[in-house]
Amino acid sequence: MQSSTRIRTAVVAALLGLFAVVSGPDGAQADSAAPTESTVGDLTGFSADGPVYHLRAGTAQARVSFVSDETLRIELAPDGTFTDPAGDAIVLPQGTPPRTHWKERSDRYDLSTGDVTLRAYKSPLRFALYRAEGTKVWSEAKGLSWDDEKTTQTLARGGDEQFYGAGMQNGRGNTSHRGQTVEVGVDYNWDDGGHPNSVPFYLSSAGYGVFRNTFAPNTYAFNDPVATSAQEQRFDAYYFAGDAKDVIGQYTKLTGKPFLPPVYGMEIGDSDCYLHNANRGERRTKDSLKIADGYVENDMPNGWMLVNDGYGCGYEDLAETAKGLQDRDMQLGLWTEDGIDKLGDQVKAGQRVAKLDVAWVGDGYKFALDGCKDAYKGIEDNSDARGFTYAPESWSGAQRCGVQWSGDQSGSWEYIRWQIPTYAGATMSGLAYTTGDVDGIFGGSAKTYTRDLQWKMFLGTTMTMDGWAASDKQPFRYGEPYTSINRDYLKLKESLLPYQYSYAHEATKTGVGMVRPLVLEYPDDPKAATDAAKYEFMSGEDFLVAPVYQDSTERDGIYLPKGTWTDYWTGRTYQGPTTVDDYSAPLDTLPLFVKGGASVPMWPGIRSYKDRTAGSPLAWDIYPQGTSSFTLYEDDGVTREHRDGAYATQKADVRAPARGAGDVTVNIGASKGKFTGKQSSRPYEFSVHTGSEPSAVKLTGKLPRLGSAAAYAKAKQGWWYDRDDRGGVVKIKTAPLSTGKKFSVKLENTSAVGGRNAAATAAVSAPRGQEIGAGAPATVSVDVTAGRSDVTDAAVSLDVPKGWKATPAAVRRIPAGTTRRVEVSVTPAKDATVGEARLTALARYRSAGESRTAVQRIAVSVMPPPPAGEAWASDLKWLSSVNGYGPAERDRSNAESGAEDGKTLTLAGKTYEKGIGTHADSDIEFYTGGQCSKFTADAGIDDEIDGYGEVAFSVEADGKVLWTSPKVTGASAAVPVDVPLGGARHVRLKVTDTNASKTGDHGDWGAARFTCS
Repeated sequence: MQSSTRIRTAVVAALLGLFAVVSGPDGAQADSAAPTESTVGDLTGFSADGPVYHLRAGTAQARVSFVSDETLRIELAPDGTFTDPAGDAIVLPQGTPPRTHWKERSDRYDLSTGDVTLRAYKSPLRFALYRAEGTKVWSEAKGLSWDDEKTTQTLARGGDEQFYGAGMQNGRGNTSHRGQTVEVGVDYNWDDGGHPNSVPFYLSSAGYGVFRNTFAPNTYAFNDPVATSAQEQRFDAYYFAGDAKDVIGQYTKLTGKPFLPPVYGMEIGDSDCYLHNANRGERRTKDSLKIADGYVENDMPNGWMLVNDGYGCGYEDLAETAKGLQDRDMQLGLWTEDGIDKLGDQVKAGQRVAKLDVAWVGDGYKFALDGCKDAYKGIEDNSDARGFTYAPESWSGAQRCGVQWSGDQSGSWEYIRWQIPTYAGATMSGLAYTTGDVDGIFGGSAKTYTRDLQWKMFLGTTMTMDGWAASDKQPFRYGEPYTSINRDYLKLKESLLPYQYSYAHEATKTGVGMVRPLVLEYPDDPKAATDAAKYEFMSGEDFLVAPVYQDSTERDGIYLPKGTWTDYWTGRTYQGPTTVDDYSAPLDTLPLFVKGGASVPMWPGIRSYKDRTAGSPLAWDIYPQGTSSFTLYEDDGVTREHRDGAYATQKADVRAPARGAGDVTVNIGASKGKFTGKQSSRPYEFSVHTGSEPSAVKLTGKLPRLGSAAAYAKAKQGWWYDRDDRGGVVKIKTAPLSTGKKFSVKLENTSAVGGRNAAATAAVSAPRGQEIGAGAPATVSVDVTAGRSDVTDAAVSLDVPKGWKATPAAVRRIPAGTTRRVEVSVTPAKDATVGEARLTALARYRSAGESRTAVQRIAVSVMPPPPAGEAWASDLKWLSSVNGYGPAERDRSNAESGAEDGKTLTLAGKTYEKGIGTHADSDIEFYTGGQCSKFTADAGIDDEIDGYGEVAFSVEADGKVLWTSPKVTGASAAVPVDVPLGGARHVRLKVTDTNASKTGDHGDWGAARFTCS
């Protein structure tokens, strides 16, 4: 590893040591004997003081106060003296408390508002919360208890009660915590199982939530009974009654609603160290502008850049750098590694983003929260911009001042997997903006970067981090096809900013973030709380995102809840609840579904929000079903004038059949409100996913019907039905219309999403694992499955890359409910890139009296010519290459981050002219095409490591392990490799770490050679 990595590791280790010192009682190691627990006794005194009630149980005192009709606070002082270490740091002023009343009964006191009653039982003192009509919300299984280390509340657990929250819980949180123990506190574990950005709050499906008003670490054991404790000699908790969204709203009313980011903060950010970066050689701060130019030249959005992100990395020429970034439609960010004393001057020079360091946690969680608030305020006190911060370790209340970021990780498939439930789960604790670096800050690959970037475009905020990895990780670094795919997703997010920004505004009112677990939207779905929905999430109410987290071109186990769901890329509809397996997901395809009834506002065709002009169109992407609506929120995007009412809203109402044939009407209301830069008029575009062609489209009269995509592109207004676009889309454009007036667009004689007869729709798929050779004629199999009506006159074709040739195939009839495999002739270009190629299969057909088109993205593999004779492995084309550090080297040892910078291969004193130099963990795939009989090599750790390292080598063929070496160390002799291949088509050479330390794991395949026919 490079020195910068060691520095960061050392700092984290030092902070872990600091935390170990400050977190124990009096800084001492806890006694091994279990502390003696005391439980509150019988009630010995009661008094009422307005909405505050005092209860005595011997020396212990309890206090109950009501904040609202559904929010109350319970405090317990075991020694009779109340303390409040958190003070006003977390809880905000709440205004006038509600009217309350109390009544003594034989066994208890009832303390009530108009909505809830807290029962305080007398013998022993024990609490239970009920709704006004008598429904129990929660009840203590025993009284509050304490020992020398903690205070604990013990609640009875319902038979099917589920639990969520506790802040950012890596690898979990969007499904139930039931039966699990969840830690709330800083542990500096930023990988799966860690809990950065913890929040001492949880909510229950039984209709309540609990916030422990403390800066002390918490432990929540959601067993039977539920035991929740905080490491302090006091008890202080707020309780909220309501469904999940209500509870999140009450909690964030108490601790602060999420802030509204500037619109550039919702674009991707870029982070690196430029001044004297040890990983990159001598650079200056203004060199960041060259990276900014890369985004512009590659037509890629980027909203902001941190230019000093690295330990010991400073900055220079700040004002010039800020101006240069602003000229490129970006903003300047800085990492507050060692404080914010200079923040005022930095903001005046142009800083608009502050990233806080782990060191900001300091001696207790309040320091972290203060850092977030002070940095946020520092931006606002010294500019007209909105505060915008990032933090890797924070606490309750931080949602009002920053983005919670999951810390430093290494890019991999596993990294993608555990992040999926993390951020949606954090929303259940009022954290509206949570994210992680695209492909981590270490490791990663072109493929994992692209897959990770795809789904993170459906988070509110995200960034890419460069300086800690072996090579820079901007989205344009990997070449094709990765650059084009990354551009497409970055620009898709840019086009979705009106949708995402509207949800950002909604969060300031409700506390509910855009990224949501399925259970938040579908609380009555029994699968939504389970692992069936763990690796997917909702982005707003309309998008269901199911990221690919394995090296595969298919995704299994996509759970779709009740409703109609449309595949965003193909237009295929599914009726939930259902589970989708074998979903075709080539590298450019994120499994993405849109809810029936969705109306999604979009900004089409822009790289930056600044590309919008007074004449730019507003587009609506509509999936008509029943009656639905969406309210667009708009303001100037950057200043704080919206807080004084400078914003506007515009509502889209859609009326359509619940299913099948009928008219579709889109009513666009007048835009209400004003802000600087508001459009007085604008053109509108509509994509209405009907699946059936309308007879006419009207806007105060019939709009002209256009006959082609080219005619539609040229026209100022009109409509066109594109049957080949995602199952059939009506595309409509208008001339500029006043934003101050409402209007309606009516599509006559069309249908709800899915078409007039959705059950008759055909589906297209393809068998996995199809391989074709560059320049060689071949066939690609396409399966066409008829719906409930026969398919007739089908023409099956392939949309192929430039330079390829494909010949359509005809099928006269496919009986209802059956599948016909169609072989389509394809000839790839001679120079076709080896590896995965994405094709689009189209079946144009008639069914149930309509002409329809079914489409599907499919992946095929382009293979190089198989090796012949005696072939050196280093001379062959590699289908894939994953390496632990830097690229695997041909005929050299593994070295630094660049290619061809290694030394001569040397094993046990013997040098090799030919071979492969890797660093664990490494995996290189070859195409042998059934032509090779064996593989030979000498395997070992390169002599340049001088005795370090510990690895194992293996050879796999067609998914089976053929040979594995014993443990190999830097002191071992080379291991001879002679493996029969038996006509395998694919061979993988792997080097894996065996001692959980990658130091010195330079595995060489000396004289690696295939013997082929």
